[in-house]
Amino acid sequence: MSILKSLALALALVATAVFADQVTLKEGHPDRYVVVKGDTLWDISAKFLDSPWLWPEIWYVNPQIENPHLIYPGDVINLVYVDGKPQLRLQRGKGTFKLKPKARVERLDKAIPTIPIDAIQQFLTQPLVVDETTMENAAYVVSSAGEHLIVGAGDRVYVRGISADQGNRYNVFRPGDAYIDPDTGEILGYEAMYLGDGRSERFGDPATLKLDRTTREINIGDRVMPMSHEDVYAYFTPHASPAGVEGTIIAVVDGVTQIGQYQVVVINRGERENIDVGTVFAIEQRGARIPDQVTEDTRDLVQLPDERAGLLMVFRTFDKVSFALIMKATSPLHVGDVIRTP
Repeated sequence: MSILKSLALALALVATAVFADQVTLKEGHPDRYVVVKGDTLWDISAKFLDSPWLWPEIWYVNPQIENPHLIYPGDVINLVYVDGKPQLRLQRGKGTFKLKPKARVERLDKAIPTIPIDAIQQFLTQPLVVDETTMENAAYVVSSAGEHLIVGAGDRVYVRGISADQGNRYNVFRPGDAYIDPDTGEILGYEAMYLGDGRSERFGDPATLKLDRTTREINIGDRVMPMSHEDVYAYFTPHASPAGVEGTIIAVVDGVTQIGQYQVVVINRGERENIDVGTVFAIEQRGARIPDQVTEDTRDLVQLPDERAGLLMVFRTFDKVSFALIMKATSPLHVGDVIRTP
């Protein structure tokens, strides 16, 4: 056998071993599953696989089905084997409606999301992270109309710094803490705490803004920004983080000290590090540094290894940070835990 053939055979065996190691069917998995309302792609994949985020590795894209990556209640997921390897195939249920010959419409809002949409809905369209320049130059509330002491939905506020060329829909937010890289000390951005949104009724200096929705009372000095029209998605494909990219959980959105499943966290990696929506990281708890109680030297310290503690998936990115949802937590997680390629 030639050297090239031997090398090719070796690579093929390695590839097969890696595939087998990565995509492992869950014990007691079904061979068929009917999608129901409330399912997510992650939940369905967890019925078949030990590592649910690897479902794209065995997903069969049926060219006869319009957009097979969108799955609807009533669709059937079948597990089959091709050349000895597992494969998930979609049998379309009632998610596609025929309106007239050669024209089909798929209801995107009826497709099941990749991860629980209720857990991330409020984070998809609101400003969450801004840089220092944006914060300093943002428009701001100068007063409330009618001299209300507490301002909320239905009230009007006067704003300086907005103009008609920015549109007529605005978000109101309060500057929060800086997101700081724990390793380099770099300021990665500033938290923009969402307070509400409204529409302009009159432009000028100041302009009049009527508040349509609020989550907290609005105060003088709170910032105002045009409502974002960026593309955000609840339907995306999970994939491993770029090789060699490691990071840290630097904040948890609701401010708790211990982090569990389906909580939103901030990581110190973003578009600058080629992180995109759907990126999956493994979470590892930093090993403690403890004294060796056996040796006589009390200064002898031992660094314990990091331990795998969960998985997270990125659902929204910014330049230097990203927001992610905790998909699995095998032990309590904390700010400062390490994230690595799974």
